[in-house]
Amino acid sequence: MAKSSSVYICQQCGFRSSQYLGRCPECGSWNSLVEEVQTEAPNFKKNSRVLKLPEIINLVNIERQKYERLTSGLGEFDRVLGGGIVLGSVVLASGDPGIGKSTLLTQLALNLNLSNKSNLSNVLYVAGEESAQQIKIRVDRIQLGANLSVLNEVDVDAICAVIEQQRPSLVIVDSIQTLQTEDLNSVAGSVGQVRESAHRLQRIAKALHIPIFIVGHVTKEGTVAGPKTLEHMVDVVLSLEGDPASNFRVLRASKNRFGPTDEVGIFEMEETGMVEVKNPSKLFLEQKVDAPGSTVVATMNGLRPLLVEIQALVTKSFTPIPRRTGSGIDNNRLQLLVAVLSKRLGLPLYDQDIFVNVTGGLKVFEPAADLAVCLAIISSFKDQKIIPQTVLLGEVGLLGELRSVRSLDKRASEAKKLGFTNVISPQNAQSIAQAAKLALK
Repeated sequence: MAKSSSVYICQQCGFRSSQYLGRCPECGSWNSLVEEVQTEAPNFKKNSRVLKLPEIINLVNIERQKYERLTSGLGEFDRVLGGGIVLGSVVLASGDPGIGKSTLLTQLALNLNLSNKSNLSNVLYVAGEESAQQIKIRVDRIQLGANLSVLNEVDVDAICAVIEQQRPSLVIVDSIQTLQTEDLNSVAGSVGQVRESAHRLQRIAKALHIPIFIVGHVTKEGTVAGPKTLEHMVDVVLSLEGDPASNFRVLRASKNRFGPTDEVGIFEMEETGMVEVKNPSKLFLEQKVDAPGSTVVATMNGLRPLLVEIQALVTKSFTPIPRRTGSGIDNNRLQLLVAVLSKRLGLPLYDQDIFVNVTGGLKVFEPAADLAVCLAIISSFKDQKIIPQTVLLGEVGLLGELRSVRSLDKRASEAKKLGFTNVISPQNAQSIAQAAKLALK
């Protein structure tokens, strides 16, 4: 039989070592040696065994039911995935602590069990961080008396053996940082353990055609903890975002092999779990205040337009370098727009602190929000309100001109459905100055 052992390999130059080294002696990189499993093949004589050729599959022979999607029971969740859960897919779900990852995936498991005609649980919840009793508390909060199979195990090889024996319709692993294999000597959560555990789960998902959801921790910078290989290995990378002080949660996909990556799902965290927001535009604008510095923009999230409020506060600065701070928008883009306003409109913003915020905890990075950001700054600086029921659409160029954006008709149509009668866009304004004349009271 083949023998397996661990070896430390530099991720920069490929240097191999039998023990961990803080610095690679070959290329000089620090903390680049990662433990990996090395299998020593038995010493067969040349031509002593016959190589079995792998099977070549013709796509014409694959029946449709073999790749149809599972419905999660949450429309917003299916929207982000591209229409549902693809069989055999591996999905990585990440987010800040306490944001609601486990709650959302528990609801997914319960919904799939309800759709199952038998009374048995057909979803396996692998818990490496919580006990079955703790999960029972969360399940009863969501749905009292619900049925769910829980496996308290951190050995990835034992987990794969259970999956192969039970053949569940869906597997949820919470979380990948708690899993480990005895083939490696490193502790759970290390780069080698995370990569090897994910690789073994990925292989069994493809072999048995079972979708697996993996919960991943995030670092203080907001990225997924562990090696970048983890994100390359999975099919879908989901991130659950939102302000912990707010009840709104936004689910978005940064990678999706089976659908778009610009769709978002809007949820509201309640005591009984995540509740879908059917009309997010109306909900985000319910608390809008008619005051200087407030504008509305129609953003596109996949195929769905979404109206959000952008607020700006311009105030006298008492520091040598005025601050330009944006929440929910790109700070570099904010700096550019402030420079355009100063140059093209002659606004004396050199001694003003400027703060811009997208309400509801959303993030807007598309250029279509440029005009709304600029008018919010102008409105706050001049202390003039925007005309009620006004929506601002347009990309701002360095010359102060307005450029057209995609799906302009769809954005305007959604705005009119919600009662916005004044739509200012590149169709009726050629520059920021013209748009300001049309928008300000």
